[in-house]
Amino acid sequence: MITLIHSAILFGTIIMFGALGEILTEKSGNLNLGVPGIMYLGGIAGLSASFFYENGNPNPVPWISVVLALIASFGASMLGGLIYSFLTITLRTNQNVTGLTLTIFGAGIGNFFGGMLQNFSGGVGQISVAAASSAFRAYSSTLAGNDTHDPRYAIFGYGWMTYVAIIIAIVLYWFLNKTRKGLNLRSVGESPATADAAGINVTLYKYLGTCIGAGISGFGGLYYTMDYIKGTWANDGTIEALGWLAVALVIFSTWRPINAIWGSYVFGIAYWAFLYISVANRYTTELFKMIPYVVTLLVLIFVSLRRKREDQPPAHLGLPYFREDR
Repeated sequence: MITLIHSAILFGTIIMFGALGEILTEKSGNLNLGVPGIMYLGGIAGLSASFFYENGNPNPVPWISVVLALIASFGASMLGGLIYSFLTITLRTNQNVTGLTLTIFGAGIGNFFGGMLQNFSGGVGQISVAAASSAFRAYSSTLAGNDTHDPRYAIFGYGWMTYVAIIIAIVLYWFLNKTRKGLNLRSVGESPATADAAGINVTLYKYLGTCIGAGISGFGGLYYTMDYIKGTWANDGTIEALGWLAVALVIFSTWRPINAIWGSYVFGIAYWAFLYISVANRYTTELFKMIPYVVTLLVLIFVSLRRKREDQPPAHLGLPYFREDR
């Protein structure tokens, strides 16, 4: 059971980062379906920064490698968000098409540079960022114990970014519900014309919400490469699948950051439940991996039937804003 909980939390943290960033983006009224692509950008940028620092360096300093990875990941992901913002806010292109294009673009960039890193390293599986990966995955044996079957391991046996994701969710909840700027951002997503009339800079809030949200989502890709697969690159499409799960989690959590915490772990347990089913085979395994998507569809139907306003997406989500139409 401890193994299942541990796997679920590791898995859930990846999609939690993606979902938290998308919640912030959607609260500004932008529907960014480019989350998988942004996670690709965040993952490959962070991995590349650590790789070029550690490659050929006989004594790399772990914390420097970690900082470089974080800055590169956040910066590259924000750049992806900026591209999306420019196209959809300034040029007013279709948000759905732009987001899907960003996903394809991010996957292409990620796998291209991931393949280059593998060539530099001497082949598939040879990428080495041991200093950064170890620092990302380090945990306190005093708190977690020395046995992976110790119940404390299920709570404290994770790298520090696992807890950062929870902190970001709490801070995001506080920002959106308890601060003036957060309420302004929500008003832009609900009714940009009203917000504009009240003197709120709609364009600025949309840009900031989308770009910062993309930066947070990108940390999901970084967590995947540095912690989940231990500092390497895999071009098997897993990041894209996790990115779509992050989008599903936004709906499952009904656009609430706190719900994204436990929701991500529920997704993780549902995804890895086949580990504890003795009759699991290749076919039933794929069925279990489908459970999070099925649950999301059920939640979407339930929320639609209840029609409670607080469970609905922002009223102006996915719609362009023309000031002249005010």
